[in-house]
Amino acid sequence: MVKKLNKEQILQQVIRHGQISRADIAKEARLSRPCVSALVNEMIEEGLLQEVGVGDSKGGRKPILLEYNYQAYAIAGAVFEGTTLQMALADLKGEFLARHRTRLKQPADSDRVIRDLADGLEHLLMQSGVSRERLLGIGVGLPGITQRHSGTVSFSPSTGWVDLPVQQEIARRLGIPVIIDNDVNMMTLGECARGAGSGSAHVVYLYVGTGIGAGIMLDGQFFRGSREAAGEVGYMMIGPVHNRRNGEFGVFESNYSVPGIWKRAQSFLSGLREESSIIQQLIEQREQGNRQAEQLLDDVYRHWAYGMANVISVLNPELFILSGEMVHVDPKGMEQIENWLSEWVPVVPRIVKASLGEEAGLIGAVYSVLEAFPSEKLLDK
Repeated sequence: MVKKLNKEQILQQVIRHGQISRADIAKEARLSRPCVSALVNEMIEEGLLQEVGVGDSKGGRKPILLEYNYQAYAIAGAVFEGTTLQMALADLKGEFLARHRTRLKQPADSDRVIRDLADGLEHLLMQSGVSRERLLGIGVGLPGITQRHSGTVSFSPSTGWVDLPVQQEIARRLGIPVIIDNDVNMMTLGECARGAGSGSAHVVYLYVGTGIGAGIMLDGQFFRGSREAAGEVGYMMIGPVHNRRNGEFGVFESNYSVPGIWKRAQSFLSGLREESSIIQQLIEQREQGNRQAEQLLDDVYRHWAYGMANVISVLNPELFILSGEMVHVDPKGMEQIENWLSEWVPVVPRIVKASLGEEAGLIGAVYSVLEAFPSEKLLDK
């Protein structure tokens, strides 16, 4: 135990400083030089540390510098949204080594999704040349209310999953540790780690796709609610209320998610391109003088702003990130949304578009594993 704790101290000093000598490690960690030298040699043999050259002399022999070997192990990330499964393999710095993308058959079946995950992981390992033994784990972003501690998806209208023990099944099939979370939470984590949310402590990330969801970061920590259902803003009572049955999408997302907007646009537009953004196509039609497209676009923007106002008035975030279909809002629309919010709420946060695109969820999935398996876990490998 003492040896492991000492190794952990050494590893943390190397990570913190980037490059550091054995002597400086001993000084910073308050360990004897012989102890540090012996443990560093072991960690070099294990592949955790590597020598990277010599540093400046402080009066004697130039010291040999050590660096953390971020390529020692790898982490997989996966995000399932709608009909698409995206996967990536990354090093311990979170840098992608390989990518994989596949379309899923609908309706989504849990067995099929897990098979696709397994196939995708094999593809990533083959593409990157990383051996399975070097794989620490996988983070998986899933739609719906995801119970991280029990490893279940308690409810997901897009897949029909109810109280499904997804984490256990994925771990059994892949043979590696698994972290699951809501797909929008994964995107939020990615955007806050490397994108538009970096450096902000109070963030709301709003995603419009097959459904509508939000990731909530307060004081630098996720706010998940008592049953981890916080952020399910698609259930806000925004828009026309139809006869809704259990298991269906919420009112807000039924009307103003991508499928809801698409359905309304089809009633007066022909030749819509499935591969293109519905908002971009409505903007194109508006610029060509289509009055119905202009009215629908205005209605969508207004109701998205209603949802934002509801969230802002409760949480008072410093930053509001728009993602998914919302990144296609034109400058005129952004100005209109901000004007509405200025009328409706006492304090308007800074509003920006997500900067990482589809990579946000994958980055978040990778970071979820890095957070769940801190550096001392590497010493058990």
